[in-house]
Amino acid sequence: MSQRNDTQADLISYLDFHVEAGVDLGLDEHPHDRFNEAEAPAAVPKVPPKAPAVARATPAVSAPAPAAPPRTFGRSAAAKPGEAAGDARAQARNAQSLEELEALLAGFDGCPLKFTAKNLVFADGNPASKLMFVGEAPGADEDRVGKPFMGRSGQLLDRMMAAIGLDRTNAYVTNIVPWRPPGNRNPTPQEVAICRPFIERQIELADPDLIVCLGSPATQTLTGTKDGILKARGRFYPYRVGDREIRALATLHPAYLLRQPVQKRLAWRDFRTLRAALDGKA
Repeated sequence: MSQRNDTQADLISYLDFHVEAGVDLGLDEHPHDRFNEAEAPAAVPKVPPKAPAVARATPAVSAPAPAAPPRTFGRSAAAKPGEAAGDARAQARNAQSLEELEALLAGFDGCPLKFTAKNLVFADGNPASKLMFVGEAPGADEDRVGKPFMGRSGQLLDRMMAAIGLDRTNAYVTNIVPWRPPGNRNPTPQEVAICRPFIERQIELADPDLIVCLGSPATQTLTGTKDGILKARGRFYPYRVGDREIRALATLHPAYLLRQPVQKRLAWRDFRTLRAALDGKA
């Protein structure tokens, strides 16, 4: 049997695979086969011989201590999703600038994701740009750095932008949910509903001419379509801000393209459409 020699690149790819699968915390140095442990007969504890009974006075039984109150995080954590979303709408309306909106989000306790994430991930790039990319939610790398699209999917997004002559100096990048869901899972509909007023106000304040919706959650949240991303991609949808209509282009999320590289050809078509729209040709 040949000996296996793993290179540093191999080891890094193994780690990336586990992080994307949601394994981001090491508990032991060696793996455990829990299936074998479950099938193994439980060890019978040895019972020490009983000491001879000794008559003793019965101690007074004290009243049990009252149960500790349930742990809560902030004034809005225990609120129902509808109440938290209403609170988010009220606070988002008060923001008169992107800086104020970010500060409001940092102090908002209505979304439970805030208490499992390390950092608020608000935005990156140029807020004065007329092009805005909107993804789904931060991953582990973004949560650690505090900026969107910082990991492998962010590197791919940067290469896709560079292919049509763009970078983050002439684009604004954000997500519909600003906190990382545990294990990189998809945000729930309730979590999206709570955060939605903030991303809507962020779009209103940034005032782009074009929005690129990266992936199905961003596309469905901002455009209202029920179509899956493979059907919705490559199409422009109207996104209304007051009396103004902004064009929103749906395309595939870079994280999906890392899992399905064959679909990069579709994303390339979408980015060519984006380039034509920026040049006034589409």
